Amino acid sequence: MDETRVLQVDAFTDEPLAGNPAGVVPDADGLEDEQLQAIAREMAVSETAFLQSEPDSEADWRIRYFTPSQEVDLCGHATVASFGVLHEEGVLSTGTTTFETNVGVLECRVDEDGTVWMTQDAPTIDAVEVEYGTVADALGVEREALEGASADLPLAVSSTGLPFLVVPITYLSDVGNAQPDMAAVEALTDRVDAAGVYLFTFDTLEGDSTLHARMFAPGAGVPEDPVTGTASGAVGAYLERYGAFDPFPEELRLEQGHYLERPGLVRVRVDGAAVRVGGRAVGSLEGTIVVPPAPDDDILEV
Repeated sequence: MDETRVLQVDAFTDEPLAGNPAGVVPDADGLEDEQLQAIAREMAVSETAFLQSEPDSEADWRIRYFTPSQEVDLCGHATVASFGVLHEEGVLSTGTTTFETNVGVLECRVDEDGTVWMTQDAPTIDAVEVEYGTVADALGVEREALEGASADLPLAVSSTGLPFLVVPITYLSDVGNAQPDMAAVEALTDRVDAAGVYLFTFDTLEGDSTLHARMFAPGAGVPEDPVTGTASGAVGAYLERYGAFDPFPEELRLEQGHYLERPGLVRVRVDGAAVRVGGRAVGSLEGTIVVPPAPDDDILEV
């Protein structure tokens, strides 16, 4: 029976068993879609990244991302995890590399200290017409807490490769006390054509942090994600678009994962259409997994 190497890597942290765990399959060449999905289902983390060395484009790598239930076009924390592993093992040198995804060819840079910087897709940001009461009911928060944060920052769907409904709220306690109705959250994200809901406040745990957030994506099989790279890039572009700061900081520092006891930090840099998300990664588990037969192998001869 065929086997392949698999790792669990914690992204946006330098402490094992913190941040956001991602599955990483360093050599996914030749695996069929059904095999990728089966491995992701067995890994049972929010996303597993599959690295292929022969992309269709001129990129250096091809990466595909699967949740336990479906393929997704892009995943920030699994990208940081993947290139963090390649750099630690000496496969990838410090500097810039390119990788092909379902949203196109993107760029990644690894610093000498192991920080991985992922350049995301050009941002698209659109305000949405959704009642605050509907959002409050879905997230299990007070409507007044949402409206209190809405003076300059509207509800909007922002994407730098994957769309998220960005929802500002007043206080850290509002974020922590949220009790989302996952069926209602899924209906809400379907309504606005978003992958998930990113709830955030400028009220933070650490003095040098920009905001604190939680992200819910039940429609993608992820009720709550510990630390979300693609959403962090999307909210960075959102904050720049709506003039949340004057002047806009060179770097944003986004806290997430504390309410799941997996604290992490995402660094975000926004320069117009250029959005980069950065973080560290550390391995926490390594082994091999049996590759299930390809679909044609299941055909019985009579």
